[in-house]
Amino acid sequence: MNTIETVCIIDDDPIFVYGAKRMIKEAGFCEEISVYENGSDALLGLKALDKNGQALPSVIFLDLNMPIMNGWDFLADFITLPAFDPEKTLIYVISSSVDPRDLIRIKDTKVISNYILKPLTAEDLENILSTEVQ
Repeated sequence: MNTIETVCIIDDDPIFVYGAKRMIKEAGFCEEISVYENGSDALLGLKALDKNGQALPSVIFLDLNMPIMNGWDFLADFITLPAFDPEKTLIYVISSSVDPRDLIRIKDTKVISNYILKPLTAEDLENILSTEVQ
């Protein structure tokens, strides 16, 4: 099975993060996982990677509803990074929101690969590997 090199989880829910990390590790989905509790911290961390010439994560699991900087605000800033390439960094919105406005906005935002309803499952990870990773 193919694997992803790096995954970044941006979510303020420690229970979700714990479960997602465990699921990712058990599935052998990736080599390395980074976690940020809000969009602002994530943006600082990912900008530092870019500045140091390091690759951005292969997959980002992005929650929409977070304190300090929500997922939409993070996304607006993140896609302006010089190193961002939507072919190399796949962004999955992972949320418990079923708000139709969010779902429409996700569908209309071309840099978002897909939407995953929480919790993250082994099937979600398998689908990402089978459809996105060659």
